[in-house]
Amino acid sequence: MTVFQPGEETAEGAQAMIDDGMLKRFPAPDVVLGQHVMVGPSGTVAGSSGPITSAADSLQIRIFGRGAHGSMPQASIDPVVMAASTVMRLQTIVSREVAATDAAVVTIGVLQAGSKENVIPDDAIIKLNVRTFNEGVRRHVLAAIERIVNAEAEASGAPRKPEITTLDRYPLNVNDETASNRIAEAFRGYFSPDRVIHTGPAPASEDFGCFGTAWKVPSVFWFVGGTDPAVYAKAKKANRLNELPVNHSPKFAPVLHPTLRTGVETLVVAARAWLASTQESLAAGESHARHKKTA
Repeated sequence: MTVFQPGEETAEGAQAMIDDGMLKRFPAPDVVLGQHVMVGPSGTVAGSSGPITSAADSLQIRIFGRGAHGSMPQASIDPVVMAASTVMRLQTIVSREVAATDAAVVTIGVLQAGSKENVIPDDAIIKLNVRTFNEGVRRHVLAAIERIVNAEAEASGAPRKPEITTLDRYPLNVNDETASNRIAEAFRGYFSPDRVIHTGPAPASEDFGCFGTAWKVPSVFWFVGGTDPAVYAKAKKANRLNELPVNHSPKFAPVLHPTLRTGVETLVVAARAWLASTQESLAAGESHARHKKTA
């Protein structure tokens, strides 16, 4: 079965299909396979068993203050200062509350307050994103965010507690070990060895994992490189890989070929790794039936 999933960027598409009765309307597969284009030499494929993409939580925090004229700050409870202090304090979660052996990312993507330079506003908005690879770390980071946000508001004398709203959530995506090994073997058998790369988990996030979890079957997700090989090689030689445009950057523009061809080939090769096994089982069953009939 080929799944054309909508709404991946909002973490809603996979669950929406499941809620729409996909599990009842279609038979459970033996395995769920998926891929995504990423930074990497075009023509290569990368993956590994275990966690492959992170869990992600996006939050909106509304901080309440008391507005006043900019010339009379004593009459205000300044949400701009409160927000600034909150943002700085949130940066200590990863550096001081997450062990070096674990991994987490807390990114502030939005900080909005006021509309006039001489007016202290009534409130401020912070939008942030959290990435984790461990459920225990995830719970700790989210709890720390709530603790810090509320403590900063109380320290500032805010008239009411901040509002913390969940915007979206992506599950941790874990590749089944046995299925991943079968995929890797199939890729190595089709592509040249230098085109199949073992990679660690990526801090990007996907709702792809919902399918395997819902169907209770193994799933495997991998990455197809989309960067011009010459550009990638030059950046690697200069130790400047971190400067290459990444997904969601306005400058991220995968080269058409061999990216597209590789993406098609990987899906076909991966599917055949299971289809071939199924065909062999069917053939064996038919042979046994013929033998039994003859006997």
